Amino acid sequence: MAVSGNKEFHIKADPAKVMEAIVAVERVPEWSSSHKSVIVESTHPDGRPLRVRMKVSVLGVNDEQVVDYQWVGDEKVSWSLVESDQQKTQDGSYTLVADGDGTNVTFDLTVDLKIPMPGFIVKRGQKIALETASKGLTKFVETL
Repeated sequence: MAVSGNKEFHIKADPAKVMEAIVAVERVPEWSSSHKSVIVESTHPDGRPLRVRMKVSVLGVNDEQVVDYQWVGDEKVSWSLVESDQQKTQDGSYTLVADGDGTNVTFDLTVDLKIPMPGFIVKRGQKIALETASKGLTKFVETL
C-alpha cells in the first residue's frame, strides 16, 4: 500500500538558490543522514541530473535506489523510482514559489514498499523523510 505525505516550509533564499541546492544531488548526504551515497549516472543536456543511484538507510532498512529526475526551471523538480531493493514505487517532488523574502517550498513524497511493514514503522520513516526534506535542505541552502 502506497503512503503519501507532504511538507510545506519557507526558506529565506530566492528560488534559484534553493534549486541550486537541490540540483547538487551528489551532496544530499551532507544534509540527509538517511543518504549514505549518491552517484549521478547521467545528466540532462543542461547538465542537471537525470539518473541517480543512491544508497539510503531509514530506521535500519537499507536500500539501493535508482531514480530519474525531471526539472522545470527553478520552479519544480520531480523524480520517479526506476529500481529499488525495498520499494515498488517512489514519486517525489519539490515545488518552489517565490514569496517576499524567500521561497515557499512544497515537498511531496509517495512510497510503496515491496515488503509489508507495520504501519507505525512506515509512518515514522515518512516523518523522518519529511523532516529531513525541510530542515536538512533549509540548513544546506544557508551554507551555499
